[in-house]
Amino acid sequence: MSPRVPSPLAEPSFMTGLMATYRPTGGHDALVDANGQIRPVWQGFIAEAERMGADAFAQRFARADAHLASSGVVHRVYGDGDGVRPWPLSHMPVLVSAEDWAHLSAGVAERAAFLNAFLCDAYGDAAFVRDGLVPAALYAGSPEWARPMVQNGQGGGQPLRFYAADLARGADGQWRVLSDRTQAPSGAGYAVENRLALARALPDLYRSLQIERLAGFFQAFRAHLVSLKRNPDARLALMSPGPMNETYFEHSYLARYLGLVLVEGQDLVVRDGEVFIRTVAGLKPCDVLWRRVDSDFTDPLEFNMRSRLGVPGLADAVRRGGVTVVNDIGSGLAESRALMAVMPALAEKIRGHDLRLPTLNTQWGIDQTAAQWIDEHFDDLVIGSAFGAPLPGIGTGSAIGGSLSHDDRAALRQHLHRRGVDLVAQEQIKLATTPVLTSHGLVPRPFVLRVFAAWTGEGWHVMPGGLARVSDSDDLSAVSLQRGGRSADVWVLSEGPVAETTLLRGAHTPRIRRSPGSLPSRAADNLFWLGRYVERTEFMTRLLRAALARADRNDAAIYEAICATLTSWGSLAAFKPGEPPLPAELARAVLHGWDRPQSILALSRNALSAASSIRDRFSPDAWRVLNDLMALVEKPLMDALPEGEADDRVRDVLRLLAAFSGLAQDNMNRLIGWRFLDLGKRIERGIAMARLIERFASDDPWACDLLLELGDSTLTYRLRYVDVPERAPVLDLLLLDPANPRSLAFQVARINDHLTSMPVNAAEGRLGPAAALAMAIQATMTASDAIDLPRELPARLADDLMRLSEIIFTAHVQPDTGRSG
Repeated sequence: MSPRVPSPLAEPSFMTGLMATYRPTGGHDALVDANGQIRPVWQGFIAEAERMGADAFAQRFARADAHLASSGVVHRVYGDGDGVRPWPLSHMPVLVSAEDWAHLSAGVAERAAFLNAFLCDAYGDAAFVRDGLVPAALYAGSPEWARPMVQNGQGGGQPLRFYAADLARGADGQWRVLSDRTQAPSGAGYAVENRLALARALPDLYRSLQIERLAGFFQAFRAHLVSLKRNPDARLALMSPGPMNETYFEHSYLARYLGLVLVEGQDLVVRDGEVFIRTVAGLKPCDVLWRRVDSDFTDPLEFNMRSRLGVPGLADAVRRGGVTVVNDIGSGLAESRALMAVMPALAEKIRGHDLRLPTLNTQWGIDQTAAQWIDEHFDDLVIGSAFGAPLPGIGTGSAIGGSLSHDDRAALRQHLHRRGVDLVAQEQIKLATTPVLTSHGLVPRPFVLRVFAAWTGEGWHVMPGGLARVSDSDDLSAVSLQRGGRSADVWVLSEGPVAETTLLRGAHTPRIRRSPGSLPSRAADNLFWLGRYVERTEFMTRLLRAALARADRNDAAIYEAICATLTSWGSLAAFKPGEPPLPAELARAVLHGWDRPQSILALSRNALSAASSIRDRFSPDAWRVLNDLMALVEKPLMDALPEGEADDRVRDVLRLLAAFSGLAQDNMNRLIGWRFLDLGKRIERGIAMARLIERFASDDPWACDLLLELGDSTLTYRLRYVDVPERAPVLDLLLLDPANPRSLAFQVARINDHLTSMPVNAAEGRLGPAAALAMAIQATMTASDAIDLPRELPARLADDLMRLSEIIFTAHVQPDTGRSG
C-alpha cells in the first residue's frame, strides 16, 4: 500500500511524488505505519515540505551542506588514505515524538544512574562480586579495569558524569540498548553541528514544529564542570588525543562551544599532586579535565607505559584530589558486553526493578550452561568479543554465526568451549528505518540513535535530541559511519512552546573580556611554525617563478644559480654543474617532490599539520585556504606540460598564500596567538632574505634585479631610482630600510614589537633573552650603511635569527620554570 500524504495542494506535487514510491522494507518504519499512514510525528514536516516545493527544498539543504563545508566539519576514517572526510549529513532529520522521548529520556537517565552505581561498587567495596551478582572475571578480564584507581575516592561518588547510549528500535517498535558509552562518549559536538546546519536551512519549519533546543543541556553540563573547580582561577580543559583522532574536530568544536581549553597530554604537567597547563606565561592550574583519551593512555607511569597521549602522574593527582577527571579513569569498564549478560539481575539489586530500556538478550560464555546455549543457537546469534580481544574468524568485531565460513564457525565454537569467558552472544535485531532523501528519491534506511546524558549535580540531564547514524544500504542488521553511513539530526517535538536557550547569552550581566586566556605552549609552537612554513612555502614558490621566467629568456647562468639555491635549500635534488633540470622537471620537483623535505608539497603538508593541531583557534576561512593549497599542490602537473601550465600553477599557489596572509592580518585578534604566528612569519622571512642577499648580492645588474624580484620590491625601487639596479641601493632597500615590509629591518622591528609584549617581559618588567637578542640585531642593522656593508653581515644576521628562533622555543614555547599563576 502506498503511503497517504496529507497535502494542502490540489494537485500532486513534490513530496506527494516522493511518498508515492516510498516502500518500507519490513519491520518498524519511522515515517509510515503498517497501514501506510503517515505517522503523526511526521505530518507537520511533510506538509511544510509540500508547501516549500522541490526547488526550495533542495536549495535549503544545499545551504546546510555549505554550512558544514564552510565550518570545516570533518571526521577521520581509519585505513582510507589520509582518512579525513567531510561530515556526511542526511538531508532528512530523525523525528521523535514527545511521548517517545519521555520514555527514552527517562530510560537513559535511569541507565546512567545504574551504571554509575556499578562503577562506584567496582572501584569501591566490590560488594556485587562478593554477593555473587558479578563474576570477578568481568573485572579481571577487562582491559578497561583500572586497578590503581580502586578505593581512591576519585569522582566523589560520581565516576560517570557524561554518558551515551546507542539505541535501536526493533520490528516490534520497542527501543533497546545496543551498547553503553562510558569511557569518553563521542558525537555530542557533531549533534550540535547537525542541528545548526538544519536549523539554518529550515528555520521556519524548525520553529513551527517546536523542536526542543540543545543548548540547555550543554549549559547545565558546563555549569556542573565549573562547580567542580577548587580554585576560582583554575582552568577547565578538554583533553584530546590530538588531530589524528577520528573525532578531533568535535574536540576542538566542543572546547570552543563550552569555553574550555583544548589540551593534549604534552600540554599538561603534574606538580605536587596538582595538574597545570603549560602556557607561554608559565604554568596555569587546571582543576577539571574532560578527557577524550582512553583510560589506558592517560598516565604512562601507571597504565600503558608506551602511551604518548597521557600525563605522567595524572592518576596520582586524581587520587590526591588535585584534579577531577570526567569521566573517571577506568569508567570504560561499564562498556563491556559481558556486563550486559548480568545486567538484569544487577538491575534488580540496584534499582529494585527491570530497567525501562531493555538490553539486547545477551549470553556470556563464562559457564558451561551459557556456553552450551550459545552453541545450540550459534547460527542465529551475533557473536562478539566480551572484552575486545580478537576471536577466530571475527577479530575484535562481531558477526552472525550463520554468516561465517565452515572453518571459522568450527574454530569459534572450539574457542567457545575452551575459553568461553572471551565470548558473548546476542540476539539479532531488525533495525527500524527512517526516511532518507537520495538521488533515487525518498527511501527507508536503518538507523541507530545515540542519546547523551550529563550529570548536573542535581540529577541526570538528557540531551533532547542526539546523533542518529543512518546506513547507506538497506541491510537492517548493522550501522556504522566507519563503513560509509551518514549522520542525521534528531528532532524531538515538544507538545508546547519551546524556550529559547543559548550558551551565548545568560540572564546575568556578562563579564567583559578581551582575552581568551593564556595560550598553551603547544598552540604557540604550532602557530609559530605555521607562520614559518607558510612563509617558507612562499619563498620557494617565488624562487621557482623566478627560475621559470629566466628559462624562457634563456638566461642559463641565472637559471642554474637559482636551481643551485633550490638544491641547497632542500627542495631540489642535486645536479651536475652545467646540467640543471629542464623547466618542466624543475616545476614538478619543486612543486610536487614528495621525497624532498623542502618542496612546496612537503611545506604545505607541514603547514596543514600545524594548523590541524590548533583547529579550535582557526577560522573556517583560513582552514579552507590551507586545504585548497594542499589540494592544488597535490594535483600533479601533466607529463606533456602545456605551455604556461607551470606558471599558472605557481601563480595560483602564490594567490592562496596571499589569501591566507590577508586572513591572518585582517581577521585575527592582536593577542598572543597572533603574535606567535606573525613571529614565525617574520623570522622566516628575515632568514630567507638574509640568505638570498648572502648568495646573490653583487655588482651584476642581473643579480640585483633577481633580488628585487624575490623581495617583491621592484616597483618600490623603480619609484626611488631611475638607474639600473645597483648593489648599494638594493641592499639598503632589502636589508636596512625599516619602511619596506619585505626588508630584513622591517622584520626585525616587528619581531621586537612582539617579543617586548610577551608575558615573561610584561610580567617581570625586563627584557627576556629573546627580546635582548632581537634588540641587538636591530641595533647592528641601524648602525650599518649599505654603501660599505660588510660582506659577512647577511650571513651573521641569518645565524642570529636562527638562534633567536631557538631561544623563543626554549623561553616561551616550552617553559618549564615551575612558575604558576
